[in-house]
Amino acid sequence: MKNQRKMSNKKKARIAGLLYLVVVLTGIFSLAYVPSQLIVWDNALVTFNNIKGAEFLFRLGMVSSLICYTFFLFLPFALYRLLKSVQATYAKLMVVLAVVSVPISFINIQHKYAVLSIINGYNNAKVYTGTQLQDQVLFHLNQYDNGNLIVQIFWGLWLFPFGYLVFKSGIIPKFLGVLLMLGCFSYLINFLGFSLGSNYSDLRISSFIQLPATLGEIGTCLWLLIMGAKEKQSVTPLEALNN
Repeated sequence: MKNQRKMSNKKKARIAGLLYLVVVLTGIFSLAYVPSQLIVWDNALVTFNNIKGAEFLFRLGMVSSLICYTFFLFLPFALYRLLKSVQATYAKLMVVLAVVSVPISFINIQHKYAVLSIINGYNNAKVYTGTQLQDQVLFHLNQYDNGNLIVQIFWGLWLFPFGYLVFKSGIIPKFLGVLLMLGCFSYLINFLGFSLGSNYSDLRISSFIQLPATLGEIGTCLWLLIMGAKEKQSVTPLEALNN
């Protein structure tokens, strides 16, 4: 029975790790790689031509985003199965804060569909000039970026109960839990920085501030996928009284 419980625990961890891996890979591709190849934030003409010339890559980024959001919907439930015995209230809070972000993300992707409509909508040429079309594309990309900024509130908040559960679990290394909890504040600091300061991006510190979240999430993902989760040792009645 003990070996059966251990295998079950490892299976739960690896399912969660696999879901997390899909979220991480599709997130990096859609949120980092594709924009770096296509978007020049201070040049609407270049951005318009880049997307027009590499429309498939742009569409692939959109599909990648939708896959990311879909798997992120299932991820907290898989983690809940693994960690609910640690502290049920925190486990439920983790699920709620993660799931709330998903519909916001799905609605936000409409801005990218709007970009495709502008680029391929030949009737627009009768209403807008070329410069106006280019500006419209950059406007929707900026709105999509602003939407992601709002979602970052929940991308950060869910990491705190998640990190607390990891730290307390005894089945995943504690330092990963610490990084995840710090990652919560990383997201929130960047959200406030971009929201309150018009020149925050010029400081070039957002990636550094984001580092605990990046290391915590990727580290936890790989640990769950490769190592699984240790079987939590049972506490004897005498140990329970001493504690």
